[in-house]
Amino acid sequence: MEKTRIDTRFAACKAQNRPALVGFITAGDPDYDTSLELLKALPKAGLDLIELGMPFSDPMAEGIPIQHATQRALASGQTMEKTFQMVREFRKVDNETPIILMGYYNPIYVRDPKRFVVDAKEAGVDGMIVVDIPPEHDDELCIPAKDAGLNFIRLATPTTDEKRLPKVLENTSGFVYYVSVTGITGSAALDADKVAIAVDRIKDHTDLPVAVGFGVKTPEQAEAVGRNADGVVVGSVLVNAIKESLTEDGKATQATISAVTSIVSGLAKGCKKARA
Repeated sequence: MEKTRIDTRFAACKAQNRPALVGFITAGDPDYDTSLELLKALPKAGLDLIELGMPFSDPMAEGIPIQHATQRALASGQTMEKTFQMVREFRKVDNETPIILMGYYNPIYVRDPKRFVVDAKEAGVDGMIVVDIPPEHDDELCIPAKDAGLNFIRLATPTTDEKRLPKVLENTSGFVYYVSVTGITGSAALDADKVAIAVDRIKDHTDLPVAVGFGVKTPEQAEAVGRNADGVVVGSVLVNAIKESLTEDGKATQATISAVTSIVSGLAKGCKKARA
């Protein structure tokens, strides 16, 4: 497939001798307008790639913070159409920052996978992470996504052994997402030394960039992980910042955007120090 924005951005970060900073927010959290404003603000704060969560009522791999973010988004009326519209609006002001849709297969299946990937590409999406569809079913979504020009990004975990890893990597493109801890998002602290060993092991099997997530919350952790990884992924710390900025009835405040962008700026500084 042709080079994507994801390929271009990782190459640019490599040329700058630093890991890429990848950040997750849920589309529509806490409401469409605030979420869109935040989406537009993230690159300026220091995010290199954006994972945009597709709200779904049963996010099985997520911890409490992202579960609550999903609930807020659904309660505000977020739909798949609105998520695509957010990407279209973002592309009017930013045609370089990669957007990766992250979520679960059910909403894609309901829409029809072949239609979904075409709609996503036309909206300006660059890649997909769908955590509950295994490589054995690549013909259902992974292959159609690649045919549409979208990177399909797979997750590897501490339990992905040498026998399983080649199958996971077989049709992966863009980058490999290494889940640094067993369990759900935001559930445990990572061990940077163990992560470094795991990243090296994955790189023995692929030339793709390896990004590490699940457990990165501080600039110091971003710096430690970024010494070996090609990308540092943050999620729960950002959606927590959104939650803590809201009013008692869950409405956005003047502090909502800055609460997230200030954290991103600190994490970006940690990434820049990783190989200094």
